[in-house]
Amino acid sequence: MRSDSPWRVPDFRTLFSAAVLSQLGTNVGYVAVPLIAVEALDASPGEVGALATLSTLAFLLIGLPAGAWVDRLPQRRMLIVADAVRGLLLASVPVAWWCDALTLAQLYAVVLLSGCATVFYDVTGQSILPRFVGRDGLVPANAAMVSLMAVTNVAGRGAGGGLVQLLTAPLAVAVTAVSHLASAVRLLWLKEAAAPAAPADRVREPLRTQIATGVRHVLGNKELRALALSASLTNLGSQILNTMMPVLFVRELGLSAGVLGLYWAAGGVGLLLGARCARAVAARLGFGRTLGLAGLVLAPAGLLVPLVGHGPWLWIAGAGWLCAMFKTGMDNVLGVSLRQRMTPDALLGRMNATFRFLLTGAIAIGAAVSGLLGELGGLHATLWVGGSLLACAFLPVFLSPVRTRRALPAEADPATVRPAPLPRVREG
Repeated sequence: MRSDSPWRVPDFRTLFSAAVLSQLGTNVGYVAVPLIAVEALDASPGEVGALATLSTLAFLLIGLPAGAWVDRLPQRRMLIVADAVRGLLLASVPVAWWCDALTLAQLYAVVLLSGCATVFYDVTGQSILPRFVGRDGLVPANAAMVSLMAVTNVAGRGAGGGLVQLLTAPLAVAVTAVSHLASAVRLLWLKEAAAPAAPADRVREPLRTQIATGVRHVLGNKELRALALSASLTNLGSQILNTMMPVLFVRELGLSAGVLGLYWAAGGVGLLLGARCARAVAARLGFGRTLGLAGLVLAPAGLLVPLVGHGPWLWIAGAGWLCAMFKTGMDNVLGVSLRQRMTPDALLGRMNATFRFLLTGAIAIGAAVSGLLGELGGLHATLWVGGSLLACAFLPVFLSPVRTRRALPAEADPATVRPAPLPRVREG
């Protein structure tokens, strides 16, 4: 086993096994929750868009302060509480359905509140990882995590479609709830990662100042800013596409939930292949060139997704989705490793929160835009907007200094790394 292998670290193995359970639950719910709205509650395209928006709106509402809190609070406890809260909230959906009391308003409340818990889970998970595996283990650790995400996309979304067909959508959500609760129990075996000691002056800093430091670190750096913009555009285009897929597959094309789950699972296959190839390709071509060329070659495949229909068009759209997600898998491994390596430990929570605010905020906006376009312009016009954004999302990285980077930077030094100032805006 390589000396930089994260599998040598017991806490990484614990974190990974808990993530298996949590990710499986998340992906089953990804299929089941919107299908509850479509099939059980007869939701319109606009209402489905609102549901998807609320599921990620928390990143816009509390994403930035969450990063400052993650840098301050015990991270093991935060992971456990976040998963437990998600499990209990989602468990209320099948209970209400069983009692014939489930409403769209309850579904909205559940996805919004569980989204708040997801904010803390995601930011904490990415911030705690470097403290377990060290900076040299970041690329293999992130490759393992992105590969897990891809495998659970395939298994979870494929299983989600099958469970909806066999058990109905509300009972599939019960499986999601159990998975999150099991993940919370598994995390009890995780040791608390030692956080870097905060300087006395930062302890006294107001929360707003600490948040601003994290935002300046990301937006004031050309490479981090390009990574954030490209990933945000990818998420925006993907969410515009995915929000309308349950309506398109089930209502317009008359296909089953299982077919929808398999279509989404094809994206998981692409994500897995991209994650597994990222390290080897970057070793040969360099980090930046890999990110740039992957976008140039693969991103235009997003224009195949709006062609989805019956017969061969379903396979063509699925191939386009697979290629687009292959690029995303490579981006996730290399881009996340790069930004973690460029950030000192004391800023990891706020850096990750800023990225999650932008990236998942783009998902919330994409869901709202998708619902609005679906109501006003129709499903197919909405798909072409999403596919076009997905196809050009690589440009910020391709046109930035990231494209010339050969390798990861040396470890960030908290004493020397200072966020660049943002441009001052004169009040008019």
